[in-house]
Amino acid sequence: MVQKTPMTLAEKLVARAAGQDVVRPGEVVTAKVDLAMMHDSGGPRRVAPMLERLQAKLWDPNKVVVISDHYVPAVDAESAGILDLTRKWVKAAGVTKFHDMQGICHVVLPERGHLRPGLFVVGGDSHSPTGGAFGCYMFGVGATEMCGVLVTGEIWLRVPETILLHWTGKLGPGVAAKDMILAMCAKLGMDGGRYQAIQYAGDTIAGLSMQERMTLSNMAAELGAQTGLIAPDAVTRDYLLAAGVPDGEIDITTWHGDAGAKVERHDFDAASLSPMVAAPHSPANSAAVIEHKGVTVDQAYIGACTGAKINDLRMAASVLKGRKVASNTRLLIAPASVRTTAEAAADGTLATLTEAGAILLSSGCGACAGYGAGVLAENETCIASTARNFKGRMGAGSSKVYLGSPYTVAAAAVAGHIVDPRELLS
Repeated sequence: MVQKTPMTLAEKLVARAAGQDVVRPGEVVTAKVDLAMMHDSGGPRRVAPMLERLQAKLWDPNKVVVISDHYVPAVDAESAGILDLTRKWVKAAGVTKFHDMQGICHVVLPERGHLRPGLFVVGGDSHSPTGGAFGCYMFGVGATEMCGVLVTGEIWLRVPETILLHWTGKLGPGVAAKDMILAMCAKLGMDGGRYQAIQYAGDTIAGLSMQERMTLSNMAAELGAQTGLIAPDAVTRDYLLAAGVPDGEIDITTWHGDAGAKVERHDFDAASLSPMVAAPHSPANSAAVIEHKGVTVDQAYIGACTGAKINDLRMAASVLKGRKVASNTRLLIAPASVRTTAEAAADGTLATLTEAGAILLSSGCGACAGYGAGVLAENETCIASTARNFKGRMGAGSSKVYLGSPYTVAAAAVAGHIVDPRELLS
């Protein structure tokens, strides 16, 4: 009897895409792409000139998704021109999966039913590892590599090692997935993932909602990983069914790592975790919120793919209910998608936020990436639920951005300075 070679989840996903029974870390393979996602900033305006020079067409327009989220809504003629180019290119190229001004790509992609376990997906954005929360192998590429994918439907990659980040225990009140990932950034650093495959596992992960899992996979990028995987389960299935994916296309049994597969493991305790805050100018500058308590903030921002999904808005509302934003602070909220806005309006979350004094912005990348409304002036300080706080990312180079969970951002908006959100929840 031939012994089966144990493989990690990452290896299984890559092997399927490469058409091989077994792959091993370090091996270079050519993988067939099941889906390619682009947005208005790094998509058509970058790849269209390359395709034109090559006189090439898309290998399969039905396997391409385009989402406008960076320049929406247009705030000047240049932004409007980029969006116009995107809309015209999509039509000319025959791309039917186009979501125009519907929200942030990493949220809209699964929300509209484009992902399912087992797929091999590339995205034209660094936070594309978000798709790993659904048991997909998904990672970000630049415009040149994306052009190659669009023409051939293939991409090469080196089979990654797997770094297993194992969490046990239950998160306490006022503590969320954002605190988990900031704690991992503090321990492992921004190159801790070494451009390998990170996989999150343990009973803590199993107990997280799909949106919270997306936060972890999204910020695998901040750990320096290529992708951030979570094995699919009933939570995955329930989310995808609600997104319109047929049950027969949701395989939650195949896509798990084998016992005995080689991984590098790090263990974390959720029960002992306190709210975390990352100081400027790196997510790796994370420490318990008490280390930054009292820092005055000019702006609190709840937005981005990692911090403005429906569960994120509900976290903020649980802190803001019956309270008001401090007079010296402005609270801006940009829901991650138009569907998120509608859901928050229907369940009363939006009313709670706006009654507290929050200013509602359009769905899109917005101030997180330094686009449109909400950017910072010189020397201003902001606390945000976003994924990154690099120097100058949200506006002026002298501005400072702290990162926290929606609980922590909302608490700072009420207090006018950084504070432990558990004080307000209690």
